[in-house]
Amino acid sequence: MTQSQSPLDQSADVQPTASPLTRLGEARWVLLAALCASAAAVVLYDVPIGPAVGFLVVVALTAGFIPRRAASRRFKLNAQRDIRRMWPGTGMKVTVDALPTPCFVADGRGITRYINRQALETYKGVKPGDPLSFSLRAPSLLEAFDRVCATGEAERISWIEKVPTETWYEAHLAPIYMPGNAGQERTPSLPDFILVVIQDLTENRRLERMRTDFVANASHELRTPLASLTGFIETLQGPARNDPEAQDRFLTIMLDQAGRMRRLIDDILSLSRIELKAHVRPANTVDLTEIIRHTADALSPLSADMGVEVRLRIPDTPVRIKGDRDELIQVIENLIENALKYGHSGEYVDVTLSELSDSQDAPAWQLAVRDYGEGIPPEHLPRLTERFYRVDVESSRAMKGTGLGLAIVKHILTRHRGRMEVESDPGKGATFKVNLPALENTQGLPEKISA
Repeated sequence: MTQSQSPLDQSADVQPTASPLTRLGEARWVLLAALCASAAAVVLYDVPIGPAVGFLVVVALTAGFIPRRAASRRFKLNAQRDIRRMWPGTGMKVTVDALPTPCFVADGRGITRYINRQALETYKGVKPGDPLSFSLRAPSLLEAFDRVCATGEAERISWIEKVPTETWYEAHLAPIYMPGNAGQERTPSLPDFILVVIQDLTENRRLERMRTDFVANASHELRTPLASLTGFIETLQGPARNDPEAQDRFLTIMLDQAGRMRRLIDDILSLSRIELKAHVRPANTVDLTEIIRHTADALSPLSADMGVEVRLRIPDTPVRIKGDRDELIQVIENLIENALKYGHSGEYVDVTLSELSDSQDAPAWQLAVRDYGEGIPPEHLPRLTERFYRVDVESSRAMKGTGLGLAIVKHILTRHRGRMEVESDPGKGATFKVNLPALENTQGLPEKISA
């Protein structure tokens, strides 16, 4: 980071001057000695008065108008000391630049005096000389800064910003007193500088929230199958020890409960992996029509068991978008599987892929999965993507659902910069619409399509 030369670096060129009267006062002993010498010369050696007075005048002019080196150096040091109280030295700048987090050095009046590289990258447009409030607008941080100025004691605060996304920050504010300024006159308890170090805690808080949700929700969901397994094992060890028919029935139920726990754990781990890379947009190019056909073929045994026909209405030509193939398969599989399980009474599930060419937003493709079942009551629509939320708990568990499918879909679409809409009319089925951005450059074929 290059910055213009600070006043401290220019202090070598400062040449403060004192008034002639001040210099005469400092040279009073020299003038007194010259006066005594002139008087002795007149009295003892009969020197004319004129030359003696002229000698005194020359000495006085020399003392009054020619700066002495010692006085000049003293004024220069005083000027440097005053400047050092305003601008941090090179050592402080090098130390602040070595810190891995955004750091600001401000004076006691709240004026920014130095910013390290990380702060310049995070807070665009900030520059030395601006008030600190121009860059850091959090009221709690500015209040803490005022308290540090008043008390001279370090503080640590944290705050949350809601725009553009929810982020957590922590700041450490520490006063700095320059060693050479102990005897200088200044405002009582006002530090020479205040170091403000800011740390982004967003990732840590999200991981903490993820762990909390996992413990709360997973423990609740796992309690029922674990209780069932424990009860059946105790029964097999006791009353059903010698009952082969009961053993077969109980072992079948135990296998079903173990499968339920396995599906739940797989979904939780899948959701965790997706959340960890939610901010990284996929870079591969995939064919969306191929993914839809592949998923529909994979679910054909389930659709046959349910007695439901999956009707595809997709383009014959490839539809290329930026995406992760495995994650998009997971999205389409969840939507079609839900339509088969909860809308099987309608006998059909329509899967449609169309281009939103008339949209005012960026070009996009819309995937719509519609069933003709009972539909979803409107009061449940806003909460469908919440973790472990079920419209009908008994029906969901009977269909071997974990309550995490649509939460996984939401996080995958967030990573792909897509969005989902749900339309439902009770008694007439439900439609899940997924919008995914189209490729910006549609000319020609891409070099490689992910398999």
